[in-house]
Amino acid sequence: MSQLTFRKYNNDWNADPNVPEPKITVTNSIVKLSFFLNSFSYDAQYGEEGHLIFKHCSLWRLGATNDHGWYAGECRYSKSAPNWGEFYELLGEDSEQFNPIDWRELSSATSEQRHFLFYFRDETFECFASDWRFERNRPLA
Repeated sequence: MSQLTFRKYNNDWNADPNVPEPKITVTNSIVKLSFFLNSFSYDAQYGEEGHLIFKHCSLWRLGATNDHGWYAGECRYSKSAPNWGEFYELLGEDSEQFNPIDWRELSSATSEQRHFLFYFRDETFECFASDWRFERNRPLA
């Protein structure tokens, strides 16, 4: 059994810390998570959107866990994830992964699926997918 670890992927971008407004679009087994980028601490324009696109997604959720619950130790990963507000892949054994009851199923899980987690200010996004990519959508001047 391997210990649960978290691999952080958002090193030069992040969601807006105040009003990220995450939105989900599902097309077959592709889940697109859109949100406003943090223009205060990163190279992003005000109003610029980021998009995480997950392919071959079997399960996803956008739950109500927020930063208050995280800092109070009420989040299931608040004692193990390095920081609030980051985009992670969970690696290793995780007995807590299916504890939320609001998962949305798109297809059967496969062995190559990976567990991704993104903490927003007032919500938590999770999914099981084979891969991901990040895109930006700069606002028109």
